[in-house]
Amino acid sequence: MSSQSDKEVNGGGSAPSAVAIREQLKRLLAHPLFTNSKRYPVLLAYTVEQTLLGNAGELKERTIGVEAFGREPSYDVNLDPVVRTTAAEVRKRLVQYYYNSDHAGELVIELTVGSYIPSFRESVAPQQASLQESFGIQQTETASGDSALVDAEEPASEITVRQWMWIATSLVFAALIGFGVGYVRLPKQPTNMERFWEPVTATSNRVTYCLGQPVDAVDRERTTPDGMPLYGKMDVSDVITLARSIVPLVPKNSEFRVVADSDTSFAQLRESPFVLIGAFDNTWTMRITQGLPFGFEYDSHGRKVVDRKSTQKRFWTLQWQVPYTKLAKDYAIVARIHDNVTGQPVIILAGILGEGTEAASEVVSNPAYLDEMLKKAPKNWDHLNLEAVIETNVIEGHAGPPTILAVETW
Repeated sequence: MSSQSDKEVNGGGSAPSAVAIREQLKRLLAHPLFTNSKRYPVLLAYTVEQTLLGNAGELKERTIGVEAFGREPSYDVNLDPVVRTTAAEVRKRLVQYYYNSDHAGELVIELTVGSYIPSFRESVAPQQASLQESFGIQQTETASGDSALVDAEEPASEITVRQWMWIATSLVFAALIGFGVGYVRLPKQPTNMERFWEPVTATSNRVTYCLGQPVDAVDRERTTPDGMPLYGKMDVSDVITLARSIVPLVPKNSEFRVVADSDTSFAQLRESPFVLIGAFDNTWTMRITQGLPFGFEYDSHGRKVVDRKSTQKRFWTLQWQVPYTKLAKDYAIVARIHDNVTGQPVIILAGILGEGTEAASEVVSNPAYLDEMLKKAPKNWDHLNLEAVIETNVIEGHAGPPTILAVETW
């Protein structure tokens, strides 16, 4: 059975071998992303091994629940969604693992959304290319001929006549403008807030708001008042961010939908502009920010925002009050970009924790904070991709006023 499955995995030599896949599985299971949990390594190891043994067709929710998690054969998968929630978190942690540049070049194990069958591939391309490949997109090249315009030489007399005509026309227009300036109201210039949200508010399609879903209690403050972990519940900071970011759509009577990242397909993100809320609990945020100047990373030292353009790889990480029981500072990213993968404008409001996300939403909903951020950007920022790093002091569990630390445009 194992030799036959090895051939199937190899696919005639075009796919990784079963030996290489099992070695990569050991690396994943030894990483803090998986060693600190009981359920995540169980599901990952079970699905990988069953696929290598040729039993991929049997990887159904109920089968995994019974064989991997010891549930009764007749258990109700709707009342006990242990397989679905665990698989969603495993997908996120795989993204976080391969997102770290320390693992570049390693064999890639993925768990596709909507399936419990893992896929395997060699990592032979840069991060951006592999990201496009994970979406199932092939980049095409187009070629167009260059054209040059050459002005023919004109007689001196003809040029002189044109110059006089231009001067006369300009004087007439100047007189008309001077006469009518008191009677004609010039068009109102859009505010910075309107210019920032214009890619989203200008669409005739339904805007997608994609929120993360916290499914574990890794963070110290992600528990109920009595200490119970919040499984599958929405972060209050994400809800506040959602409410603030919907406000610009109201005057335009724009339609929108709110979906969880685990329920959001790539096809949905290609339909119209979208807003991503949350970072480490939002798979799409982690994917879209992989190629940006500022991004999120996770290692044995914790979660952080990194500056990929700095030579020494500058980063910002959580700060805790002594004795490390209360969060003192959080950091976030605000981004307004045209995403090359989906082909759509996207706004990203994401903090390391919920307090950072909430501070990011204040930047894009409060004109004073938005203007402060745009002071660090060029005048034509609304025609560029823009990304900023935000810092906030956390006071009694709530985000304080945001501070703009860095801005990049391209």
